[in-house]
Amino acid sequence: MLSKLRVVKAARPVLCSSQRLACISTWANVPQGPPDAILGITEAFKKDNDPQKMNLGVGAYRDDQGKPFVLSCVRKAEKALLEQNLDKEYLGILGLADFTKGAKILAFGENSRVVKENLVSSTQTISGTGALRIGGAFLQRFYPHGKKIYLPTPTWGNHIPIFKDSGLEVAHYRYFDKATIGLDINGMLSDIKAMPKNSIVLLHACAHNPTGVDPTKEQWHEISEAVKAGGHFAFFDMAYQGFASGDINKDAYALRYFAEQGHPVALCQSFAKNMGMYGERIGAFSIVCESSQQKEAVDSQLKILVRPLYSNPPLNGARIVSSVLNDKALYSQWLGEVKTMADRIISMRTQLKKNLQDLGSSKQWDHITNQIGMFCFSGLTPEQVEKLRSDHHIYLTKDGRISMAGISSHNVKYLAESIHLVTK
Repeated sequence: MLSKLRVVKAARPVLCSSQRLACISTWANVPQGPPDAILGITEAFKKDNDPQKMNLGVGAYRDDQGKPFVLSCVRKAEKALLEQNLDKEYLGILGLADFTKGAKILAFGENSRVVKENLVSSTQTISGTGALRIGGAFLQRFYPHGKKIYLPTPTWGNHIPIFKDSGLEVAHYRYFDKATIGLDINGMLSDIKAMPKNSIVLLHACAHNPTGVDPTKEQWHEISEAVKAGGHFAFFDMAYQGFASGDINKDAYALRYFAEQGHPVALCQSFAKNMGMYGERIGAFSIVCESSQQKEAVDSQLKILVRPLYSNPPLNGARIVSSVLNDKALYSQWLGEVKTMADRIISMRTQLKKNLQDLGSSKQWDHITNQIGMFCFSGLTPEQVEKLRSDHHIYLTKDGRISMAGISSHNVKYLAESIHLVTK
């Protein structure tokens, strides 16, 4: 008779007290970081069970039903790509060539001299954030006139850590006038003129985030003159082309004007908003060069920067955007759809202002319709923002920035009533 077999479990290693202490103390000096301001708002919103709650913090387009919106041209491009049964091989380090070519033409215009003469060095990036990070690293490594970049006050919150982590020193210039809730053009020009020669100046090409306040064409001309007089380098962030006004040419005016005036410029593009490609993370970083030889050198150094970061960019989003930009029918459809999105946001601005006026608000609300793009700098104080949240279940950032995409025809009246109550 076979003897019974006994399964003996291997004994767990016993850690001595010194080993346990080492495990605990290795990361003992890592401080708890602050929560992300936008993600924190979304988390609080999700926990709120009130049926009238509103999330006006997130920077993502929603349709009039409050639902995520996928463009029809994007769906068609995806379907056509799927039917081609394409492979999933690595892209080159600088990304999909048809995509970067299309992105350059979209930004600078097909008749632009710098495009026609092939003077724009471009790399596909991990959306606009990745473009800024690559751009910051390139400037830190190669810009010969200093390692300081000047940002508008205020600016997109992520600009500051991106450039600091790129190794650049961050400084600021005046931009927003709290008294007028508009552009402080005199302060801006004065600060640009006072900068050290050959400084790097970050400029929002359109739909300034977070204020929604953009310079007029005439003011852009003045800014261009001040930048040129100082020999400064113009670094454009263009995350909303077409999405701001509904007109891709109007939204690219500042960039194209600077290029026409002979400025040495860099550009960061994102297709998150204007094509609804949020999760695909598709963007581009470009630098205007003076010659084909200079472009080749810049191309080579961009490859060297990208290689140790992520080797090469993702394929799917680039194929979709490239299809839309390079197919006449899809491109025409996209122009119509991006205008539809922009027009809906413009309509929400008009309706919000009208509802506030109809309620008899004593406040001045012209800035709601004077501003442009996804965000409205409302002029609400942190105390009023907190009251909107606690009393009315409306969530927005403490600086009073409203994501207009979170407003619909179904809740705009409730928002106006709530704002009216907290601003009396």
